[in-house]
Amino acid sequence: MLRTLSAALVLAFGLAAPAANAAMPDYITKAVGDPSRPADHRDLDGHRKPAETIAFAGVEPGMTVGEFLPGGGYYTRLLSDVVGPKGKVYALETTRWGKDNIEATKKGIAGLKNVTLDLSPFGAFNLPEKVDVFWTTLNYHDLHIEKYGKVDMAAFNKHVFASLKPGGIYFIVDHMAAPGSGEAAPPALHRIDKAIVVKEVEGAGFKLVGESDILKNPADDHTKSVFDKSIRGKTDQFILKFKKP
Repeated sequence: MLRTLSAALVLAFGLAAPAANAAMPDYITKAVGDPSRPADHRDLDGHRKPAETIAFAGVEPGMTVGEFLPGGGYYTRLLSDVVGPKGKVYALETTRWGKDNIEATKKGIAGLKNVTLDLSPFGAFNLPEKVDVFWTTLNYHDLHIEKYGKVDMAAFNKHVFASLKPGGIYFIVDHMAAPGSGEAAPPALHRIDKAIVVKEVEGAGFKLVGESDILKNPADDHTKSVFDKSIRGKTDQFILKFKKP
């Protein structure tokens, strides 16, 4: 079942959104409000809207989550709190971006007993068991940047499909590129056309079951790199929720 907080959440295929005053699950509220979260993580909450995003994904206590390219662990800590002691989070980090990136991830997940770190070459990951949710935020576009490594996207998404339990969710958040921008946008702007993501993921056997506009920013015209100071940290972003049949 899709979880949303307001009628502003746009769901695909005619799925109805719950009432605008739907209550936020307590386990999500507690995770976001955890005083142990680093200050630099909490500073990002205004735009990243972690409570609404996690609720839309449907992550719940006891679930097992594979998080691909967690970076400094912003979402890893939150997901760890949400799934709780009976759940697990596998942080799937790449060796491609070097020691500093790996150390940042290790620092971000330090002390989280239900989190396991995997280090793999770019575009690869290892999971010891099938997961309920495969989660990636602001990194799918990187798989389309050849200077990081040439990734067979069909094979990657089939690997994700095989790694999920039946009914499992593939959850993707990324920076919006202009429609029709094609393969030029990822290396130039670190953005990706949403239509490319949908085509690739559905091609692996997934069904798109929901889309949310809670991270939409009309002020972003999609022409600037996500690292441009005028837009960094407040890009227009899409959220896509796919399901394994």
